[in-house]
Amino acid sequence: MKANILVVDDEPDISALVAYHLAREFYRVRTVSDGEEALEAVGRERPDLIVLDLMLPGTSGLDVLRSLRSRPEFESLPVVLLTARSDEQERVEGLSLGADDYVTKPFSPQELVLRVGAVLRRVRQQPPAGAGGALLQVGPVTVDTDAAGAMVEGTPLELTPTEYRLLTTLMERRGRVQSRRQLLEAVWDTTADITTRTVDMHVQRLRSKLGSAAGWLETVRGFGYRFRTEQPS
Repeated sequence: MKANILVVDDEPDISALVAYHLAREFYRVRTVSDGEEALEAVGRERPDLIVLDLMLPGTSGLDVLRSLRSRPEFESLPVVLLTARSDEQERVEGLSLGADDYVTKPFSPQELVLRVGAVLRRVRQQPPAGAGGALLQVGPVTVDTDAAGAMVEGTPLELTPTEYRLLTTLMERRGRVQSRRQLLEAVWDTTADITTRTVDMHVQRLRSKLGSAAGWLETVRGFGYRFRTEQPS
């Protein structure tokens, strides 16, 4: 089996469709129909990734995501959102809470499978936590590429896999402006027509986690983002 996927959707037809196409790619799939069930299922057996519908009865998808991101053991659990095409505000909020990607309804099952695979590849490309040794340092920010961890002035950062790859990419290319499209290709491993708002939301969330070092991640208006090489003024 490639990975263990939890599908959370209250529409049986959609849930069955998603599960069928994921199972065809040899993923192990579990399905639940509401937010409370989802949190219980994650607690019983941690999945490798969650496909999460935002429009759920009772506990909403955003509430589920918020709950997961508030718990250290699930803070980096990959999540792909299913959203209605008109719900831009909810997509923005989901990304700001740390979702790794989203697919809008109605969607292509093949596209969803590709997005799931891309997120899982990003996670698996991170080396397992270990003693470390390969350090990338710019100012007060340090990335340990062996241990797949990051620190600001020695204090560890709690980053999702996507945030970690975004930070690493920007630091590796420090001093060079990176367009949103370049970051989508490098971090999200895709050239698909995904809104660049995805990048903006992850940069915003990464800045909040960098805290006192947030100024090192510079917005270059009209172009994209750049990690500074010198102390920001």
